[in-house]
Amino acid sequence: MKSSKEIIEVLNDLIKINNDRIEGYDKAIENAKTIDVGLQTVFSKMKSESIKFTAELHNRVLQLGGEPQDGTTVSGKLYRAWMDVKATFTGKDRTSLLESCETGEDAAQKAYRDAMETEDLPAEIRDFIGQQQQTLRASHDEIKAMRDMQKAIS
Repeated sequence: MKSSKEIIEVLNDLIKINNDRIEGYDKAIENAKTIDVGLQTVFSKMKSESIKFTAELHNRVLQLGGEPQDGTTVSGKLYRAWMDVKATFTGKDRTSLLESCETGEDAAQKAYRDAMETEDLPAEIRDFIGQQQQTLRASHDEIKAMRDMQKAIS
């Protein structure tokens, strides 16, 4: 079984990816203002998911006697910078915005897959992470479906 310190590290990694997701959707919401109010609603829902998940992860870390992380990942900062550059070159259209969000959702899925592949996680922690992963997977699939539909229309 993993030590509390190792479990805390896994949970803190998930806090960081959710913080990336919150910041990414803040940017997407801002960019969607000139594109599609409906997208703002979808993006706000996804941002709210990560706010909830971050709070849950914080509580788990505290229960294990750890210090919750408040930052973001380096790759998340790079992703948001890429989103800015892409918007500059391609314009802020619906397809580009959805593609950028899908890239972020892919990163979140990878982080949760990596966490679930951690050996010797207690069943309770694995179940907890798995529940969040399922919700995020549904959001990923929603963004992907919207992107696919937009590409078909374009």
